[in-house]
Amino acid sequence: MLDISKRPSLKYVLFGNLYFAEGIQFALSTTILILYFTEKEISVATATLVVGVATSPWILKFIYGPITDFLIKYGRKPIIIFGGLISGICLLPLGFIDPVDALLPFTLLLFISHSGVMFLDVSADAWAIQTTEYEKRGKVNAAMTGGLFLGWGLGSPVLAYIANNFGFGMAFLTTAFLVFLTIVLPIFVKEVKIKIERKKIASILIKEFKKKNTILVAFLSMITAMNFGLLLLIIPEYMMNVLNLDVAQTGLIAGLYPMGTVFGAILGGFMADKLGRRVTLFIFLPFLILFSSLLIFAISWWILAIIYLIIGFLIGGSGYSAEAALFMDVTNPKIAATQYSILASIHNFGDIFSATISGSLVLMLGYNRVFLYAAWIIGPALILLYFVKEKKVIKRKI
Repeated sequence: MLDISKRPSLKYVLFGNLYFAEGIQFALSTTILILYFTEKEISVATATLVVGVATSPWILKFIYGPITDFLIKYGRKPIIIFGGLISGICLLPLGFIDPVDALLPFTLLLFISHSGVMFLDVSADAWAIQTTEYEKRGKVNAAMTGGLFLGWGLGSPVLAYIANNFGFGMAFLTTAFLVFLTIVLPIFVKEVKIKIERKKIASILIKEFKKKNTILVAFLSMITAMNFGLLLLIIPEYMMNVLNLDVAQTGLIAGLYPMGTVFGAILGGFMADKLGRRVTLFIFLPFLILFSSLLIFAISWWILAIIYLIIGFLIGGSGYSAEAALFMDVTNPKIAATQYSILASIHNFGDIFSATISGSLVLMLGYNRVFLYAAWIIGPALILLYFVKEKKVIKRKI
């Protein structure tokens, strides 16, 4: 068995690999599914609603977290493997179901698939918190985010190419196969199990969420996530319906956003450990306001590609590194899966709720106003950030 305590670099590979499974799922749900529905002439409002319902397990992480803590005696690893299997198995029949004729079963299977990923996700988060020291959490979050958006960045163009040349059904089957592959490595990694007194989980949780700083961090993250959510689903649709790009071209450009996020998360992770979480966020978030606003000038594919890449970089450096490190900092390791999953649910509510209504907002307000609202929402987040307190660590002299 591979021991991550003796081989620290393996930890980054392990958690990056697990988050790669999530990235592939996101590429399928946020890019390929929108392209699929657009080709089927399903309205953007319906498409974003389906994606919102199917990905709602990300809002319900507070349910999956306590389940994994309740089953802590079995460890985190079995839950990860179980979640990956459920996710992949439910993706397989999607390759043969036409959403025009069977929209409800299609959405239900996609929902269950995301539920499987949720078990994988909350268990991976808890495992990372239990095995990572404070001063290395920025970097482990960078590895996790890197895996997530590498899967998303590679998945968008590759799955779009497969869909364009072999059909969307094959794209779903390919995604299932890739999810199955990501759960192979954890099988060979040694896990040190911890014990939790179940009767104490609730009391500890209530105590943690009475802390003002925990509440501020949660709502800060939810507000910044709304920027990401408003842009997430409408930009691929914008590329097809306004810029008149085909499926393969749209998938290629859509892949730039998550690739930018990978590099942003790596830089943001190191900055969060070196300069602090708040300083890192104060650097990245104002630029996110600027470049989200510049989307109104994206009148050609190359302008959109550049801006979209930079937005991905800025979100990676803020939300998926510094904010994620703040989540770990305010999480009690004794209830890691439960507390972290609740924090993530609050974050994901902002993301998925805004993504779900983004299609309807476009129909009512137009693309440019939605782009500007996505930029504006970061302003209140900066105000909240001012009041967030950061954990201070005394460095030992050698």
